[in-house]
Amino acid sequence: MATPNVVVVGCGAAGLSAAVAAQQGGARVVVLERAPMEERGGNTRYTGSWLRMKSVDEVSDDFTEHFAVNAGGFLDPSLVHEASKDRDNWPPNLRAMSFADPEVVATFAEEAPRTLKWLQGFGVRFEKLEVPFLTSVQPRMAPHGGGFALVEALAAEFETNGGVIQYDTAAQALIQNEEGAVVGVRATGPRNKPLEYLGRAVILGCGGFEGNAEMMSRYIGPRSLYLRSMSKGCHYNKGEGIAMALAIGAAPCGDFGSWHASPMDPRSDRAGPSIYIYPQGILVNQNGLRFVDEGPGPTDETYENVTREINAQPGGIAYAVLDTTLAKVAHPESVVRSEVPPYQSDTLAGLAAQLKIDADALEATVAAYNKACGTGVYNEADMDGLCTRGISPRKSNWARPIAKPPYIAYPIISSIVLTFGGLKVTPEARVVNQQGDVIPGLYAAGETLGLYYRSYTGATSVLKGLVFGRLAGADAARGLRA
Repeated sequence: MATPNVVVVGCGAAGLSAAVAAQQGGARVVVLERAPMEERGGNTRYTGSWLRMKSVDEVSDDFTEHFAVNAGGFLDPSLVHEASKDRDNWPPNLRAMSFADPEVVATFAEEAPRTLKWLQGFGVRFEKLEVPFLTSVQPRMAPHGGGFALVEALAAEFETNGGVIQYDTAAQALIQNEEGAVVGVRATGPRNKPLEYLGRAVILGCGGFEGNAEMMSRYIGPRSLYLRSMSKGCHYNKGEGIAMALAIGAAPCGDFGSWHASPMDPRSDRAGPSIYIYPQGILVNQNGLRFVDEGPGPTDETYENVTREINAQPGGIAYAVLDTTLAKVAHPESVVRSEVPPYQSDTLAGLAAQLKIDADALEATVAAYNKACGTGVYNEADMDGLCTRGISPRKSNWARPIAKPPYIAYPIISSIVLTFGGLKVTPEARVVNQQGDVIPGLYAAGETLGLYYRSYTGATSVLKGLVFGRLAGADAARGLRA
């Protein structure tokens, strides 16, 4: 190909969307991908790519609200007021501040339907997920074939039109000219060979830092040792996109100390072996004790907080304990996605022995819980208010005695699906520096773009990559024509 004028880092939803959009705008694009060809696509390749949308035309009803509620910490009211003004009139410190920018969120919601229709032009088909969880507040859609289908469709479009993907190539540093504009990337190829890729724009779509033990420990803390990647794609996300942008003064955004947590079976070797059955029973730690409300609300809106509580327990592990009657639900595939059978015993003592926890403690915990279960009408598909009384922690819904052997248990740890910390951007996905100014020639999309605080807005990660990748690519191409 001719010398590229746009360099894209990353080959998942964000990077490939950026590459195709820039190419459509007339740019000559090269994509740098750390993985070999057979594993290209990062996290996107291994995910179901759930989308928080009612249809290809509408995002969920609470889309922008969820981001607003989880926009940051205790924000200064005077700055929040400033953010209500036109963006051109924001003071520089507000433009660089770490919080979920309402204009970025609004752009996200507005451009999501347009992006799905854009993808349909490459043969991607979308379908509604009827039962993603037993209890769900917001709808979900997904591409037919999941994230793998997205990667293959976008890569085929890009390569058919002359795009080049450099595999086994990892970006290491950004190159700037004397005016401060980003004009390329220093990278490392096979056998540690140093490489340079020059262009008039660089788009960082290379994920978060789940695969970097040093960054995980530095930002998330020592308990990150107990986290396991939800998929093999996480291991390719080393955080260089974030680190090399911060190194030239980019402003951080997103909650660097947190992550998207999902409850997973540590025995499984498949991608995404989630365990969502715990609300039907109880969760106990290695001491045989309950430690959290297992049924605080709809599973799709509460599992992350419960999973972080699991990570805080001794050894970062807990066990969902039920009897086989409680484990019988209408849609078992929505609550257990592990291929490994649960532990099972006719007695609680026998179950405790398999779990290597104290039998007396487990028996006492179950007895106290059973005694606290109230009466009422059970409804697995909705919050039924069937709660415990006189016990702490309380269980708010689906509280039924564990009393009919055989007893079963699933081990659960917190997976890490993605990290929250990333780079501050404008609605066009242009990276902003610590002074609130745009860094010319630099864009970020996907998890390299920081937007999440405290609680993940479910089913928006891949969508964020697709939307802001497309916007970044299109804006970069327009800049070349200016």
